[in-house]
Amino acid sequence: MGRGKFKGKPTGHRHFSTPEELLAGTSARPRTFKQEEAEVEEEEESEEEVEDEQEKKKGTQGIIEIENPNLERSKNVKAKDADMGRTTELSRRESISVCREEIEKQKAHERYMRLQEQGKTEQARKDLERLALIRQQRAEAAKKREEEKAAKEQKKVEARK
Repeated sequence: MGRGKFKGKPTGHRHFSTPEELLAGTSARPRTFKQEEAEVEEEEESEEEVEDEQEKKKGTQGIIEIENPNLERSKNVKAKDADMGRTTELSRRESISVCREEIEKQKAHERYMRLQEQGKTEQARKDLERLALIRQQRAEAAKKREEEKAAKEQKKVEARK
């Protein structure tokens, strides 16, 4: 019978395992967290082994076996399994192209710096213009200071007379 708008707690639905069920391992009792965690780890390990052997294929890939050397499988590495000391190894072609790119990059930089010193680059021209403007301003300021200094000296001389 109802007791108002709040429902009672479901305490009357408890199920207790019998000793025979416990020995047989067929009890309906929920497992503890540690047991569930251990079983999940075991399942993950077995799943990883299965995934290594055979990956799930989409569409017709499961039916047709393809031997494509260029097809790379995704290599998901967990952070704890990652080897930080190991460097990625380049193929011979990659290493040659990387070396060639580095050499070309260095030569281009040297060529640019040589042109920069000669003042032939856009940036060098702008820098030289800025430098000439600054020198002109400093020269004007120095000339103005000299005139002010001379004017003060003139006033001192006139004040003494």
